[in-house]
Amino acid sequence: MANVTVPTAQSPAEFLAAVEGAQRRRDGERLLALMAEVTGAIPLMWGTSMVGFGTYRYCYPSGRRGEFFRVGFSPRKSALSLYGLKDDERAEAMLADLGPHTAGVGCVYVKSVDSVDESVLRALVRRGFERPKLHEA
Repeated sequence: MANVTVPTAQSPAEFLAAVEGAQRRRDGERLLALMAEVTGAIPLMWGTSMVGFGTYRYCYPSGRRGEFFRVGFSPRKSALSLYGLKDDERAEAMLADLGPHTAGVGCVYVKSVDSVDESVLRALVRRGFERPKLHEA
C-alpha cells in the first residue's frame, strides 16, 4: 500500500490564508513561522491539509517504504495537530511541560499556540526535526 500523503505544489501560505476561523488561521501562520525558523527547512504542503518540514525515507519491517515529513502541523477545526514531536521517551517527558494538550499515536493536539509554552514547543520541534525517525531508511 502506497503512502497517499505526498508533497503537493500548493503553497502553505495560500493554504493557511484559506483556513476557516481567524484564530485557527493565526495559529497556523504562527506555527508556519516558528517551524520554519527552528528547522531552517522550506515548508511544503503534504496532502490537502498538512504543512511539513524536511523529509525522511522509511521502511517498515513489512517492506512498505515511503517518504514523509520530519515535523509538521495541520490546523484542524477541533485542534492543531502537531506531527513528529513525540518519537522517544525524552520527548514524551518534555510534553509534560508543554501545557494543555492531548496525544494520539503519531501526533500532539493543542487548542491554540497561545495555550502552550513556546520554548518547550520550539525544543520539541527542534528535537523532532533533528532526531532519527523510527524505521528511517
